[in-house]
Amino acid sequence: MLSGTGWGTLAAGAVLTGVGYGFGYGELAVLGVTCLLSVAVAVLWALPAPRLGAERRIAPGRVSRGDPAEGVVTLVNTGARTRRGLRAVDRCGDRDIPVDVPPLGPGAAHELRYALPTARRGRVPVGPLRLERTDPLGLARRMRPYGAEDTLLVRPRICPLPVLPSGQAHHVEGPASDAADDGSLTFHALREYVLGDDLRRVHWRSTARTGTLMVRQMVDVSLPHTTLVLDGRRRAYTSEDDFELAVDCAASVAYAAARSHFPVHLVGEAGALLHTDGSGDDGEALLDALAVVRRSDLTSLAAAFEGRLGGGRGNDGTLVVVTGTGDTRGLGAVDGVRGRFDRVTVVRAGADAQSTRDRSGSGTGSGSGSGSGSGSDVPQLRVASLDELLAGWRREAVR
Repeated sequence: MLSGTGWGTLAAGAVLTGVGYGFGYGELAVLGVTCLLSVAVAVLWALPAPRLGAERRIAPGRVSRGDPAEGVVTLVNTGARTRRGLRAVDRCGDRDIPVDVPPLGPGAAHELRYALPTARRGRVPVGPLRLERTDPLGLARRMRPYGAEDTLLVRPRICPLPVLPSGQAHHVEGPASDAADDGSLTFHALREYVLGDDLRRVHWRSTARTGTLMVRQMVDVSLPHTTLVLDGRRRAYTSEDDFELAVDCAASVAYAAARSHFPVHLVGEAGALLHTDGSGDDGEALLDALAVVRRSDLTSLAAAFEGRLGGGRGNDGTLVVVTGTGDTRGLGAVDGVRGRFDRVTVVRAGADAQSTRDRSGSGTGSGSGSGSGSGSDVPQLRVASLDELLAGWRREAVR
């Protein structure tokens, strides 16, 4: 109830009153009593709970790391008296955000806006909102919570990457996805005619049977898969910022594939994280999943290439491995699975990385160093920023 100033005033009042009466100093006694009365009046001022309605929302609820996000609080005075001395305090993560509230007349409403921290990825709990009523001298305050907690999701930053060509062949048994684009050579289904359809695709037999103009929908069933391995091992990165850059790189690759309605298989250092089939809002789901990944204490990346990635040969699209410039233990397992992919690329993210693709050594050795190790010819992009990733990725796309 009492603030730090209030407790100090109370203690000073008690001491001054005691000394003044005990030693016959009337002026000190009067000053002490004044301090005590000030504290009492402050408590009475702050004691009544204000009749207020409060509602908080976060705009937007999802945001890329570093982009602006706001808390928006709407206050309504439902009482019959003007309310003064109010302050809103919202909890955001591990910090309090205070916002002063102007005087509110009866029935008046006021909207408060304040910036929320978005420097780090993850789910940031926001709330509960607290309203503080204080006296004019700041000696006493009453705090009351309003509403429930919300969550701000801070997602990785992304850059607009092209999709790497896969070279995947058409499947002879028909479509495997409803998200393929029109114009392919493979029949998918019959649907009703819409204005602009090619009349050469009209299926006259079905049209005669149903009485509705029906057309053949042709789709590309050879949707190139993107398998994305994100190395979350703590020892693979020299700093937290390097890991954040790696997550941004992985998010950019995943979002580029999902934006083109291509399936994405997201794998962490310990195994699968998320699989999307190329439909709906896959890009948003992938960004949400990558918003909450954290570094681990695993010593090797080899587990990421076991199971689904570990056996067989075939045509599995593109494999992208995103790691740091530190420890490479287990990265040599890329050579064991590369035969089942059309193309394999290793992205090494870090402030000390070179913005060139190194073919002289991919760093896929099984040792604990950060050098090239095995001498594998897996293409490697060394990037120190998203701009360098974009430049290098464009070179890969035309290779």
